[in-house]
Amino acid sequence: MEDNKKRILLVEDDTALAAVYRSRLELEGFEIKEVNDGENALSAAVSFKPDLILLDAMMPKISGFDVLDILRNTPDTTNIRVIMLTALSQPKDKQRAEDLGADDYLVKSQVVISDVVDRVKHHLGVS
Repeated sequence: MEDNKKRILLVEDDTALAAVYRSRLELEGFEIKEVNDGENALSAAVSFKPDLILLDAMMPKISGFDVLDILRNTPDTTNIRVIMLTALSQPKDKQRAEDLGADDYLVKSQVVISDVVDRVKHHLGVS
């Protein structure tokens, strides 16, 4: 059994949008786990052991920024690549994400799904 698929944790509370991303990323050959809030994101980061997390910023319970902060300060998850994918387009939000250790910051209104796929592949070193 060959299982060298890269694993992506998709954290997005908009289930319609999450479904679109999920199907596209699965088409690209990634293994996807989808969760819809920050609490589940943290537990899934440990149990699913993703290679990369696509993380929404504005979510119920725990915000994406807080999730990122916790991930970076937890030994088991500190090295997981994290792409923030958010509606927040203010420079201060991007700066905050970078300060917290995000690997990339994509504004939903400024990217199409192929851009997101390209960034994911770039950060995972796959073509």
